[in-house]
Amino acid sequence: METVHLAVNGTLMRGLELNPNLLAVGATFVREALTEPVYRLWSIDDRHPAMMRVSNGGNAIVVEVWAVPTSGICTILQQEPPGLCIGKVRLADGQEVLGVLGESLLCEGKREITQWGGWRAYIGDLGKDKA
Repeated sequence: METVHLAVNGTLMRGLELNPNLLAVGATFVREALTEPVYRLWSIDDRHPAMMRVSNGGNAIVVEVWAVPTSGICTILQQEPPGLCIGKVRLADGQEVLGVLGESLLCEGKREITQWGGWRAYIGDLGKDKA
């Protein structure tokens, strides 16, 4: 079975809400990684993040890399929240993989969470605020 690497940065990550979507198409976890420091991250109403590549003000973002059967990529994309898409993501080690990115319109007026360096760190802090 032919696979492609897919970098995920939010609810598709292990143990989170949409991770079963990856597992259902036969995807397997490869590794955690960092992006090159050229991405920014927004919280979309604290339901999921949106990551965009930027020309300045970017940071390295924690992602998970998954091996996804090529036949499952469309299924995963169709199950993603509106405004998220598949594009190319550059990892800190120079590897370029497919990844989940957000459209700029989706991020307008939303809370930027780049300084947390990733979705898990951000939602971890949210849990502390509610405790």
